Amino acid sequence: MDVAIYHNPDCGTSRNVLRILELAGYTPAVIEYLKDGWTRGQLLGLFAAAGLTPRAALRETKSPAKDLGLLEENVAQETILAAMVEHPVLVNRPIVCTARGVKLCRPSEAVLDLIERFPPGPFLKEDGELLIDADGNRVG
Repeated sequence: MDVAIYHNPDCGTSRNVLRILELAGYTPAVIEYLKDGWTRGQLLGLFAAAGLTPRAALRETKSPAKDLGLLEENVAQETILAAMVEHPVLVNRPIVCTARGVKLCRPSEAVLDLIERFPPGPFLKEDGELLIDADGNRVG
């Protein structure tokens, strides 16, 4: 199964998802979108596949969203999308693409819906939360 992750290495959730994928035996294409940036078409395709709107994918904290006035209710989706192209950090992450679909994987365990096999257990997130038990079963 081909897997791609739009990844921010400074984000704990993104690191958890990448670690899940790698320990499950996948070799994902890692796209560091903060370095590579986004195109309008790329974002529209990802959002359509994931069932997201630009507003739903907007990173509201630790981003310039507030300073850019993007948190106001009357801001058009197109305005948010254009800002995301200009400021890649505005897109929440990680977004994962597999043959099973595309998803914004927040919380990180959302990635388990997109993969056929899980990492061996027990598997704990960086914060110590158990996701996969010792028998390899999803917890929660």
